[in-house]
Amino acid sequence: MTSVLNRATATHTAALARLGHALSDPTRAGVLLALREAPAYPSDLADALGVSRQVMSNQLACLRGCGLVEAIPEGRRTWYRLADSHLTPALDEMLKVVLYVEPGCCAGESCTCA
Repeated sequence: MTSVLNRATATHTAALARLGHALSDPTRAGVLLALREAPAYPSDLADALGVSRQVMSNQLACLRGCGLVEAIPEGRRTWYRLADSHLTPALDEMLKVVLYVEPGCCAGESCTCA
């Protein structure tokens, strides 16, 4: 076991903690799940998640600070996407873990996370 512990550096631990922080808020988690489907404008994300545009702005700033999303300027507007292509399958896998831990959280044909 010590060989595994030696590979997990303080940098790895800090990066994993940032990911945990990003996922600890339902709005931020919702943003990440929405962006795994497609890039989006903040106003569309705010509407879809039922939050104000100011709240969405704050959450997107947090996710940018965590290194999980990136802002893409487009004229007067800015859209957002996941910062790395590895995030989509990672989020998909995390949803599978959620279903294992809490199998009743998603049921029926409308469930798209399995």
